[in-house]
Amino acid sequence: MTLQELEYQILALLPTEKAAIIQSLTQTINIGAKGITKTPGVCGGEACIAGTRIAVWLLVEARRLGITEAQLLQDYPHISAADLVNTWVYADAYPEEIEAAIRANEVA
Repeated sequence: MTLQELEYQILALLPTEKAAIIQSLTQTINIGAKGITKTPGVCGGEACIAGTRIAVWLLVEARRLGITEAQLLQDYPHISAADLVNTWVYADAYPEEIEAAIRANEVA
């Protein structure tokens, strides 16, 4: 099956079926990568790529400014593409938290 065929089949599903697929894929992605953690005393307790001090909000803001994933991976060679996927999933799941962190860091 091609990616295009799979996409067509997924788009034909009911919304609840799509949600179940998204949940399953998200869990699979999170299992395969370092994940996102919050550690008191590290980056103000903000969500970061596990084992780093790279905040999710920072990467979200960078992407909004037009920095590509390829450039982020070059700028942060100790993170992986899977880490970025986890970052985007986390940011999508907690948009209010990320927006608040961005605003707080604009003021600082």
